[in-house]
Amino acid sequence: MVRLWSILVLVSALAFAASPWLVDGFNGFAPEQFPVPQNEPPVQPAGYAFAIWGLIYVWLIAAAVFGVMKRSDDPDWADMRPPLFVSLTLGATWLPVAVLSPIWATVLIWIMLAAALLSLFRVGDTDRWLQQAPVAIYAGWLTAASAVSLGLLLGGYGWMPETPAALFSLSIGLIIALVVQYRLHRMPSYGITVIWALVAVIVANYQPFNVAVSGLAALGIIAILALRGTDTE
Repeated sequence: MVRLWSILVLVSALAFAASPWLVDGFNGFAPEQFPVPQNEPPVQPAGYAFAIWGLIYVWLIAAAVFGVMKRSDDPDWADMRPPLFVSLTLGATWLPVAVLSPIWATVLIWIMLAAALLSLFRVGDTDRWLQQAPVAIYAGWLTAASAVSLGLLLGGYGWMPETPAALFSLSIGLIIALVVQYRLHRMPSYGITVIWALVAVIVANYQPFNVAVSGLAALGIIAILALRGTDTE
């Protein structure tokens, strides 16, 4: 079963990376998918930030190939593989779901996040750059993306005004990020990835300047960096 899980993770990573080909030209939720169109929602990072998906796809595949070829029966890799497989398999279906329903896509990405975080907490101590780092970056981006998806849903369905929706959802994402980074000092790549997203939120809210959302993102960056500064490991 240990070797089988290594193969399953590779298959799911390949399927996940291939999923953009299933949805031609998807660039995020369309404004008209919501009862209240989300044209320039303050919760959404600047478009350049989403380029990180390319890095995530390549790194996960490289790690999975290494895992099959060199660590297929290594017990240090065993515990993290089942939840990672679940997250990546669900991730392979996310884009088609997102085209059809922002609500179900939001539910799905939060399940992906939960499975990715479980995998991250189970990651072993060996092969930092091929076992720990890709899962940490994947989970870090999902932390930000899940908060963004929630904020779009709250604003898009009129449950909250756009700025309060952004503040609420980003606060939830920051709480998760700080707790995870506090518990996992050995994985700075997780926090760095969340910072990448927060910087992009500030960039997106520069013109017109949204002081509340930008201020929260800046405080989040400072908090993550301060938390990293307490690491004595």
